[in-house]
Amino acid sequence: MGKNKLAKFAEMETFPHVFQYPFARLQQEDFPLRGRWREDFFHNDHPIVLELGCGKGEYTVGLGEVYPEKNFIGVDVKGARIWTGAKASHEAGMSNVAFLRGEIESLGRFFAPGEVDEIWITFPDPQMKKVTKRLTSSRFLLRYLEALKPGGIIHLKTDSPFLYTYTKAFVTLNAQEIITDTDDLYSGAYEDKILGIKTYYERQWLSRGLTIKYLSFRPALPAGGFVEPDIEIEPDSYRSFSRSRRVQ
Repeated sequence: MGKNKLAKFAEMETFPHVFQYPFARLQQEDFPLRGRWREDFFHNDHPIVLELGCGKGEYTVGLGEVYPEKNFIGVDVKGARIWTGAKASHEAGMSNVAFLRGEIESLGRFFAPGEVDEIWITFPDPQMKKVTKRLTSSRFLLRYLEALKPGGIIHLKTDSPFLYTYTKAFVTLNAQEIITDTDDLYSGAYEDKILGIKTYYERQWLSRGLTIKYLSFRPALPAGGFVEPDIEIEPDSYRSFSRSRRVQ
């Protein structure tokens, strides 16, 4: 591991709003804030919003700035990534932002049933070859429902036509309640505070002429369980900046 990463990990240990609980640590001890995030950390009764796979945490910090009446927690397994948003929010003295280093698969170990109000999934790898790795697949939806309150909301923001098409087909097939659905978020048809929050990579994609897709819905487990859509989806013709070298 490089000296820069080691320095970031060391600095994050000093941040009171960063919690590092990779799977190995969860095997040894329970997470102390499960079911008590509002009482013991945020010290308010505001809604809790997660950003899963938050990367550098730009969106978590941006949401925290725009919505001071909500609590935001960025979740990612890579500590070196989280450092950027953790440091920025710490230096800004933001009391409604936290970061959690841990696996999304362990969400139920970090949050009690109904403790989470909303979930953001921002620009994840579309995982075009393996359904179970997609963050909007039935495998992950079941994990989210362990922590999400009834009527809670999931937001997907993506540059990937593949992931957007897959998720919309999944949501429709399973009769989930769609709140907002657009294949071009910045077309001018929407006026919302989230439009002003753009990560570095999102600005790069927009500059290349890519459209940003946005889908929000209220998940609920159907009586017979979730069903995966059996459809052919055209693969993306490029790779996003944050996932791999762009294919020209």
